[in-house]
Amino acid sequence: MKYLFVFLLLIMGYTGYATDVSVDTGNVDILKNRALLPVAAKWASFTIRENDTLTYTLQLAMDRAGRPLYYSRNIFTPVCYTGECKPVYINFYWDLLGNYIRYDLPATQILTKLDHREFSLPDYEKLQAILEKDNSLLADLQITDLIVPGTEKLTDSVDAHTGATLKTIQQEVIPGAVYTCYTLWHIVHGPVVAEMQRITEGYNSKDLQHRFLLSGNYAYQYWALDKVMDKNGGITPGFEEDLQDVMGGKNIFISRYILQKIAPAFFNSQQRQDWLWGMYTNSVYPFQLDILRKLKTVKIRPTLSTRIAGTLADANAAQTGLLLSLLQSTSPLPAPAIQQLGNALGKADGDKAAAIVTLLQQQPGTPQIKTILKDYLPQSNNR
Repeated sequence: MKYLFVFLLLIMGYTGYATDVSVDTGNVDILKNRALLPVAAKWASFTIRENDTLTYTLQLAMDRAGRPLYYSRNIFTPVCYTGECKPVYINFYWDLLGNYIRYDLPATQILTKLDHREFSLPDYEKLQAILEKDNSLLADLQITDLIVPGTEKLTDSVDAHTGATLKTIQQEVIPGAVYTCYTLWHIVHGPVVAEMQRITEGYNSKDLQHRFLLSGNYAYQYWALDKVMDKNGGITPGFEEDLQDVMGGKNIFISRYILQKIAPAFFNSQQRQDWLWGMYTNSVYPFQLDILRKLKTVKIRPTLSTRIAGTLADANAAQTGLLLSLLQSTSPLPAPAIQQLGNALGKADGDKAAAIVTLLQQQPGTPQIKTILKDYLPQSNNR
């Protein structure tokens, strides 16, 4: 009967059930990564009913002010193979959006493989790597796709089910503990994630949005951005500096996301245009092009037009096209910008020089422009 029970579990794709064990302050930090999370001042408990047979408690760590920090769940789950079921006790920790962070073990508990062999430190480290991977091959597999029922042996057809090589699949599991890896991964990335996100929504506030935006955690930042920016790119008052801090950070992907979504009117003031141009001068080349494209939607002030003209001399072809387009849209240009164009013209040749001349000719014929063109055009005939 015991073998039949195990076989039925395998056929049904059983991933284990989880119930709670009491919080033990003597948890074993097997990977020495406890510092990844702050110490909780207190805990809030939430009873989650996942289905008719599974109810568990989710713990929310909080600081002294009652602000949420992260989630924890104490797991007991049976792992069944080769005719026997063994209990697995483990504690999981997630951030406030359900992204897995780490695990530890209750005091006196260990993880074992087939034939009761204890996990080695490399096994524990590999388990952490497996659980961190939210796009694992384990996501779309049944346990029967992975192992021969009643064994820990990978099936001969596992590569056919996944489209991956056997070597790649072996990197997703620990030899002798395939069922354990499979079961724990599906708990970590299962329905509990949606429950954590639901609970966090209940704590949504301006304070939480500020914390998320300035956290450096890109998942938190995207979550908060969707709260403080409307569909037209308008920003909730009080979050303008936060968005500038995030946009000026090192994550070019989130910087680009904000830049593309934010309303052009955000950059109408002189102060914001000064800030944006300062960011342009310190940004990587792809983001510089993004900034120039964004400026095409902005009403450019005289000071910025002068700075734009001042960069032409050292600009490449792609930058030149965008810079000249911006200057054309701000006609008439102020005298300092015209002077910068004259300086750039003296260093330019070919297409760039011709484009600058055309731009100057499109401006009102001031004495300044006439002098620049008069000085340049005879020289250009001799080039």
